[in-house]
Amino acid sequence: MLILILTGESYLSKQNIQASEPDNLYALSACLMDADSGRVLFEKNGTEHRANASTTKIMTLILTLENADMDSLVTVSEYAARQPDVQLNINTGEQYLLRDLCYSLMLESHNDSAVAIAEHVGESVEQFAKMMNVKAKEIGCTDTLFLTPNGLDAKNESGSHGTTAVDLARIMSYCIMRSPKKAEFLEITRTPSYTFSNKVTGEDKTVSDGARQFTCHNHNAFLQMMEGALSGKTGFTGEAGYCYVGAVKRDDRTFVVALLGCGWPGNKTYKWKDTTKLMQYGIDHYQKTDWHEAGKRQNIPESIRVCNAKTESFLHELDIAVDIIPDDSFEQTGTVLKREDEAITVRWQLEKKIEAPISMGEVVGNLEYRIGDELIGRELFVGTKTVERIDFAWDFFIVLKKILL
Repeated sequence: MLILILTGESYLSKQNIQASEPDNLYALSACLMDADSGRVLFEKNGTEHRANASTTKIMTLILTLENADMDSLVTVSEYAARQPDVQLNINTGEQYLLRDLCYSLMLESHNDSAVAIAEHVGESVEQFAKMMNVKAKEIGCTDTLFLTPNGLDAKNESGSHGTTAVDLARIMSYCIMRSPKKAEFLEITRTPSYTFSNKVTGEDKTVSDGARQFTCHNHNAFLQMMEGALSGKTGFTGEAGYCYVGAVKRDDRTFVVALLGCGWPGNKTYKWKDTTKLMQYGIDHYQKTDWHEAGKRQNIPESIRVCNAKTESFLHELDIAVDIIPDDSFEQTGTVLKREDEAITVRWQLEKKIEAPISMGEVVGNLEYRIGDELIGRELFVGTKTVERIDFAWDFFIVLKKILL
């Protein structure tokens, strides 16, 4: 039973430095994200749903890596072979290693390879799209709808194929930081060029005579533009315009930029200018801060009072210590990228008195860590011992004990 709630606030250090946010971006929607914590460091129309073209293929790749054998053979369907440019120009009935098609998917952005992969992994494009949407929700996307594995413009009764800049940044952050297949994802997306054949035979997948040979080159020019560039994917359709999502790692900081609607034909380089500007803004102004340890150094209560408890006195009240533990329902790393002029607010709610019974480890309050109104971390107060509730038998026992003594 809750009797009284104590609330508190404390502030971590705040420097009197004002950081000017990026302006004059070409992109209609943009997001700069801390890939480690998922914190949005900057956004421009970041939650507006837009077509996202071939940046879709980062989801296609990570789903494939997590759900399929990369050494399995893919048989090309007629539907896959009929996909529009950009194409690998695969033919109906041909067979390819799934691994090889993934390089075609990411380095050259081949639309026919994307459909062949989707049909192999999901048994149909429609079923694979359902898998994509389920995964997007698991990652934390709030306004994303995938209808195709290649990102071509599409609509149905549920809406139009697309995402938001914030959701796209979330997907990339997952791919490079949290997916169990993040190493494989980075290896494929960072490869400068890759050569393979369509005809393989036997358990060892040896190349047979008369095979077609293919060489794919990586079109992510940003990999050579900035120190620490990790990964990325370009995209373009008539509806989406030029799009891009990419990542940079500097020291212990990893930044993700997502751009949607960043120019149309004649403005192909806009995405590189916007990406560089946003990445440099993050590098210049954001440093990693350990809110977890810093918060615990504040003046936070260490105990609570339990009333109506079995005690050796007639007051039936005692104080018990509380521990602070992570809140497993809140994904957190203990660190966050913080700008120089931002302050972390530590707020707590702790019950001053609670009614017995209470079990050891029972949650009795919480701590929240915020930057402005943004929740960046949460922990829980828990009781450190079990306390039983008083009853008539216990009262009688205490009275009798006092009389006899």
